[in-house]
Amino acid sequence: MKNSGLIISSGHDSEDLEERSETEPELELRPLLMGAHQHGLRFDQALVELVPEFSRSYLQQLIHCGAVKLDRLSACKASTRVRAGDQGSIELRPTPQSQAFKPEAMTLDIVFEDEHLLVINKPAGLVVHPAPGNWSGTLLNGLLAFDAKAVNLPRAGIVHRLDKDTSGLMVVARTRQVMDALIRAIAARDVGRQYLALAHHPWVGSSSRQVDLPIGRDPRNRLRMAVVDLTRNAGKEARTDLDLLQNGDLGCLVRCTLHTGRTHQIRVHMAAIGHPLVADELYGGLAAAGLQRQALHAFQLSLTHPVTQRPMLFRSELPHDLSSALGHWGLSYNAS
Repeated sequence: MKNSGLIISSGHDSEDLEERSETEPELELRPLLMGAHQHGLRFDQALVELVPEFSRSYLQQLIHCGAVKLDRLSACKASTRVRAGDQGSIELRPTPQSQAFKPEAMTLDIVFEDEHLLVINKPAGLVVHPAPGNWSGTLLNGLLAFDAKAVNLPRAGIVHRLDKDTSGLMVVARTRQVMDALIRAIAARDVGRQYLALAHHPWVGSSSRQVDLPIGRDPRNRLRMAVVDLTRNAGKEARTDLDLLQNGDLGCLVRCTLHTGRTHQIRVHMAAIGHPLVADELYGGLAAAGLQRQALHAFQLSLTHPVTQRPMLFRSELPHDLSSALGHWGLSYNAS
């Protein structure tokens, strides 16, 4: 059994790990060795680094049922602090998602490439990371096929995501050093991300608007995100700057600049101010102007190269379906 052929998704983390039948495949016993990077980490955090193809919540369950051991301890908890040099083992067994992290050749629209990172123009419809219902054919699978070394990186170097039906630019790391640097830069808001959104209803008021509304899981529908009251619900602060580019009788074209990176942030904020994205049914949008997917495109990405320290700016042309939708509504986009 190959190590890279195993994954347990958080979507199946609730399964009973202690129930095994004779028909199930044999277990894989994988050795563990804690290095300097893991010293002082919680046991579950260290495992995420050493066995990155598994979700943290599933690894916690493995610890709880005694499937993960450290030689110096008779029993371990997820919160146990590990030391460099600690040795042990972890029992792994395949699931229906066993082949999720496997290379799959696909055409990637690569805007920039060097030995440190890639900038990719993701088409609408491409899932970024394996998940329930999409265990293959994802960008992650394509990255594993593009670069054999990507298997050594958590999530094959993916440091941020776009929704399946959002198109546009993404940066992907090719080394662990660059991956860590990009994650820090995104957290520090040093990576600029701008989107174009086609939204329902004519724009009213100032052409520029700053939306500061916290986002969390919708307490009435766990499949959605929502603007929440942080005194009552879990969530995080979120800020999006909106600039009207063109207005029409049926809707508006808006430039959206992210200052935080919450799940579905632009979609939630636009819906909250009365401008749901065209064809974004989850947040109140309707199919219109020939569009069947949410009208959102990540058109600009800016960052400082983590190794060369050179400033980098990338732009992506508006996809044909969005360009055509603008024409349906008598709008246009000037990339300059």
